[in-house]
This record gives sequence, structure tokens and C-alpha cells, in this order.
Amino acid sequence: MMRIVFVLSLFLAVSPLTGQPAADSAGIRATALDYIDGWWSGDAPRMASSLHPELVKRIRGSAATGGREWIDNQGASRLVDGTMRGGGAETPAADRRSEVRILDIFQNTASVRVDAGPWVDLLHMVRWKGRWVILNVLWETRRKT
Repeated sequence: MMRIVFVLSLFLAVSPLTGQPAADSAGIRATALDYIDGWWSGDAPRMASSLHPELVKRIRGSAATGGREWIDNQGASRLVDGTMRGGGAETPAADRRSEVRILDIFQNTASVRVDAGPWVDLLHMVRWKGRWVILNVLWETRRKT
């Protein structure tokens, strides 16, 4: 029995299933929470700490009739400014979510999904100067059913 436990623990230690160190997952999750919880609380410094200065956030929008589609962009400074002005406070507390799911980690990059309730953010993160920050965001609001 002891031999089986040893072999299994050795397999898990070198298995590609474990991927990155646990510290990477923790850092990625913390960055995603700084982003979304910073938004909800209007904490601009917390939001700013989660972003790379060259962040680009894009939304795919469409007319209610479905006839017209567009892409809108914003950078880090606009997002931090919106946070400072309390943009997240406009969403009722009961509708807010901060569900983070790490989709993939590869060396110094990661893809993360944040289910915020009324919308979903897909984040691309990069390890930059020793910490995880968000470089790209693609988001879309939920369709009303």
C-alpha cells in the first residue's frame, strides 16, 4: 500500500495535469478578484493593481433587433476612472458575482473566465515583472431571457 501511495504521489508531482505551481493559480485568482471586486467596491487602486498599463478591454455589442453589431474598446485608464466613479455600484448587490475559473495556464500566460452576473469577462493574463496582471479582456453582457 505504501508503495502505491509513493508511486501515485510521484506521478502527481511530475504529471502535466498539475501544470503550474499552486502559487501561480493563487496569484491568477487573486488578480481576477482584485479586478472584479475592485469594480464592485469602487476601489480604483485595487482595480489598477490588477491591470497591465497597456490593457485593452473590448465588448461585443449588438442592437436589440440583432441587425447591427459593433466592438467597443477601453484602456486601463478608462477602466480605473470608471471604477473610481463607482461604476460597479450601479449593479444591485443581489446581481453581483465574482466567480473566477482559470481556463488555462501556460508558463507566463493564463486565460480566465469571470462570471460577474450580468456579464462574463474573459481575461488574458501575463506574468509581468514578477506578478500576474490582466493584459486583455473580452466581455459580453447576458441576453435578457
